[in-house]
Amino acid sequence: MDGLIAGQDVGVELALRILEAVRVEAARAGLLLSACVTDRGGHAVASCRMDGAQLGALPIAVDKAYTAALWKATLPGAGDWGFPGTLGGRMIVFAGGVPIIADDVQVGALGISGGLSQEDEDCAVAALAAVGLSAG
Repeated sequence: MDGLIAGQDVGVELALRILEAVRVEAARAGLLLSACVTDRGGHAVASCRMDGAQLGALPIAVDKAYTAALWKATLPGAGDWGFPGTLGGRMIVFAGGVPIIADDVQVGALGISGGLSQEDEDCAVAALAAVGLSAG
């Protein structure tokens, strides 16, 4: 039908594979992290908090993924946009959220929290590469 836009989103099986790759990468780096995989609209598909990870890390991971999904951008430098208080306060302006790219198309986002911001992002990039995806 005319006027419809086709799109693909991360499914739950792929989201769980991504989270397992995050867990493996975090363990390799000696980190205890929380992670969230969202669809293109920033809605959570799957999330996890590693045993021993900071209790507050999961909501931050969710919002990192949400921000990366909505803006189709990695988060470093997002503060330069000047609106960290937008999106109902859910806008995250530091590293650790990345769009998930498959075949040059955004299919979701991954947010990670619990380490230093750059450690979170490095883990996200490595986990996506481990399952054959890339960060936007």
